Amino acid sequence: RGICRSCLGPRRMYSSSNNNKNRHCSHLARRLVRLTMSSSSEDALFLGGEDAQRLREEAQKLRKEIEQFEKKKADMEQEERKEIQAELEEKQAAIDRYSATIPILKPDGSTVAETITFPPRLDSNSKILVCEASLPLGILLGEHESLEGMTEVDEVAAGSNGELAGIQEGDVIRACTACKMEMDQPTWQLLAGGIGRPKTFRYMFSVDNKPFEQVMEAVGSNRLDPEGRPAILVLERTTTNTKDK
Repeated sequence: RGICRSCLGPRRMYSSSNNNKNRHCSHLARRLVRLTMSSSSEDALFLGGEDAQRLREEAQKLRKEIEQFEKKKADMEQEERKEIQAELEEKQAAIDRYSATIPILKPDGSTVAETITFPPRLDSNSKILVCEASLPLGILLGEHESLEGMTEVDEVAAGSNGELAGIQEGDVIRACTACKMEMDQPTWQLLAGGIGRPKTFRYMFSVDNKPFEQVMEAVGSNRLDPEGRPAILVLERTTTNTKDK
């Protein structure tokens, strides 16, 4: 016995003639024929015949199902994005409905316009609006009958500054400008031992849960504004008000 150099397999000892050597390695040729026939059979399966047609039809059907699935998935994602966008717009609309841009007094004495959101105190159909009117306003204020700590407009005189500014009976006052006098003390005066000089500051006064007398005082204090600017009132109004346009 020995090792065949052609196939590296065991073989019996033959004579050194090429014929005997070919006799031993003929199994390689037979294996190659079997592989070739098998490969030819597989090629025939895909290249023609009823089985090949059936596979093509199934593949085409599968591609259509995948396309339909991808389209349905894309439609669902688009619909979900639309729902999310609609929800965001609804929330933003609610925020805008209860927001107002008003001047805010900063600690350094400067005034900056900022957008402030007021939590609703009336029904869900209410909204926030800003009115500016010069004094005298020509309106009658009173304590709200059902909302404790809230001040409402009981009456608006015809042709008054309040009516011209759009203030309506039933409006609830949420905030207003007010003026206060404080001692302005520059640094150089403090170093020199001075007491400063009086200066009037205008700021936004929150009316919520404030005593009625304090609200009346805040509204009337706009007369102290050295610049004579109109009073700013932040009002909450129900949209069911028949006078609202």
